[in-house]
Formats: sequence, structure tokens, C-alpha cells
Amino acid sequence: MDPERTTVADLLSSIAAKAPTPGGGAVAALTAALGAALGRMVLAYSEGRKSLAEHADLHARVRPALETLQSRVVELAEADAVAYARLNELWRLDEDDPRRREEFQDAVRGAIAVPQEILGAGLELLDLARDLCGASNKMLASDLAMTAVLAEAAVRCAAWNVRINTPQLADRAEATRLEHGVDEALTHAAKTCAQIEAACR
Repeated sequence: MDPERTTVADLLSSIAAKAPTPGGGAVAALTAALGAALGRMVLAYSEGRKSLAEHADLHARVRPALETLQSRVVELAEADAVAYARLNELWRLDEDDPRRREEFQDAVRGAIAVPQEILGAGLELLDLARDLCGASNKMLASDLAMTAVLAEAAVRCAAWNVRINTPQLADRAEATRLEHGVDEALTHAAKTCAQIEAACR
């Protein structure tokens, strides 16, 4: 699947198919991508307006950040499919298989690392959306609020993909640390999203 070279209908059919990928990881990443794209639209209608001239430096900083974030999460949709495919392949092997014993923990960490990155991108998107509160076209306040909602949704989706894999880690201290980090991220995301929505009302 190449999310940038397929129709929406094709993408939805791929996600709906009885196949392990694309699945939840791709959905989490593309949710963040949609949020970033919507944030870019808000910015496009804000840059160059006389009433927002004082925020020109902010706009100049946010624009490339949103562009980079959008590109990155689209790449992460593919990376998640690759990481999960590797884990799924090893999962199918007998538990005593030498290759599974040697590679399984590394594959689990790989399947956790990608959604962690998506989660981080969602948090970054929330911060960028918050920066645009009061510094963007008021006529697009609903779009800015939706940017935040999509960003929080991406964080929550990615959190599930981290949590579903942490029980497979042999190092329980590592698993606990990761789960605690997810809890903190979810709390921060919810708080930031609520702040943005309140500011957009």
C-alpha cells in the first residue's frame, strides 16, 4: 500500500480486507496525516492576512513543521506494516524455533517503536495546533479544532498499538516504563485537545 498513490476507496478497501496490514497502525498514522493536512489548510487561509501580520514568524515556523510531520506519518504507515509483518511471521513459528527465539524480542520492540513515533507525531501536531490558537483565521476555527481532535485520536490509536505489544516483552521493567509513558502521553493529549477546542469555540 502506498497511501500517497491510491484512491480513498482503494485505501479503505485495503484496510477492510481480511489481511493483517494495512490495519490499525496505518489508520493511526493516516489519522495524524489528515490532521496535519487540515492544519496546513488553516495555515494557508491565515498566512498573509493583514490582521494576522504579527504572527508571520509563527506561521513561517509552523508551515514546514506541518509539512514534515505529514510526510513522516505517511512513511510511518508503511513502516508499521513492515514491523508488524515481521512480528507476525515470527509469531507463526514454533516457540522453540531458533529464529523465533533469537529475533522475537527485537521484532516486538520494532512493532512498538513505530506506534510510539506515531504517538509522538500526534503530540507534536497538538502542540502546533495550540500554537495556531489566536494566531489563525477565525473562520477556520472548526477546522483547527478538528486538527486537534484528529491529533488526539492518532495518539489514542497509537497508544493501543503500543499496549497490545508490551505484554510480549520479556523485560517487564521495560514494559512498565513504556506503558507509563503511554499513560502520560494520553493525559497530555486529552488536556491539550480540550484546551484547543475551548479556544476555538
